[in-house]
Amino acid sequence: MTTHSENTPFAGNPLDLDNMSDEDLLKTRVCDLPLKMEGTWLEACLAQLYKELAEKGIVFKPECYLADEWLTPEHETCIGIPFYLAHPSLIRLEKKFMIDAEGGSKEWCMKLLRHETGHAISYAYGFHKKKKWQRLFGPSSVEYGDTYKYRPYSKNYVRHLDGYYAQYHPDEDFVETFAVWLTPGLDWRTKYKGWKALDKLEYVDTLMGEIRGQEPVVKNRHKYWRLSTLRFSLRSYYKKKRHFWAEDFPDFHDAFLKNVFVESILEHHTLPQASAIINKYHKSILESVSRYSGEKKFVISDLLKDIQKRCQALKLAVQADEAQIVIHLCGYVTSLIMNYLYTGRFRGEKEGRGKK
Repeated sequence: MTTHSENTPFAGNPLDLDNMSDEDLLKTRVCDLPLKMEGTWLEACLAQLYKELAEKGIVFKPECYLADEWLTPEHETCIGIPFYLAHPSLIRLEKKFMIDAEGGSKEWCMKLLRHETGHAISYAYGFHKKKKWQRLFGPSSVEYGDTYKYRPYSKNYVRHLDGYYAQYHPDEDFVETFAVWLTPGLDWRTKYKGWKALDKLEYVDTLMGEIRGQEPVVKNRHKYWRLSTLRFSLRSYYKKKRHFWAEDFPDFHDAFLKNVFVESILEHHTLPQASAIINKYHKSILESVSRYSGEKKFVISDLLKDIQKRCQALKLAVQADEAQIVIHLCGYVTSLIMNYLYTGRFRGEKEGRGKK
């Protein structure tokens, strides 16, 4: 297992992450964070991953390192794990800015490790070059798009990570299939019986049998975007990260809002404020839309906040039943999020903005 305690330059005593304020943390360069995986919950996750591989007869163990995000560099056989997962204070800070810390629970972390291992093992043994691999999954050379369309009820793909991620790209189709195959205790033959995806699972099972006990052909381990190279502050990190995921939400909600709410004029002064109702059900709407759309909670939350601010600006109030209001809001937000997933925009072509 690789750590970065030996690679990270510290001046004097290591930083006390347990007792630093958020403001002090944000001023700190990522490369100066005294982080390692030994002795943390990540070490146990990696031990479990290697155990799962060994139980399948696979001798390949992808080397893991702390990086800026979850990744397996192209054509490399090592896995980057987000640095913030190596310390509770940084997990908390990640949730503060991004709502979720991706991989922040053991179950979630293991899902992502199995997924990334699929990439690493494909590079290690050259699976993506095989003709049958390409017939089943498609050419690995296909360019990754900014967004992707998926069919929620398709039985051609396994379902491992949220967002129907197997439908994103041929490489993702393979690694998601591999992750399902590797998951201990999962009877994938029964779960995917009658699915076209079962053919892919059986092929992965055959592939893994072929490499049983064999050392990998490729052993490239260039650790791109590793912790020691991240010479920007946590403040800059989150500024860029939020900008990457955020949309500059325009004020185009008025027609919907005025149809659902009423203006808070004098005779309506006793009615509940629309913004207060949105705040009351914010978490419920967020969880529901995220669960069924697969979109990041950060994007959905910002959209809800934008709608809430617009309600305040328009001084809107609630006259209908709260349950009906929540149904309308869930439907509206889901439609915007799905449009975003399919086109990369919250607005469709009718608003004069084309698809990506």
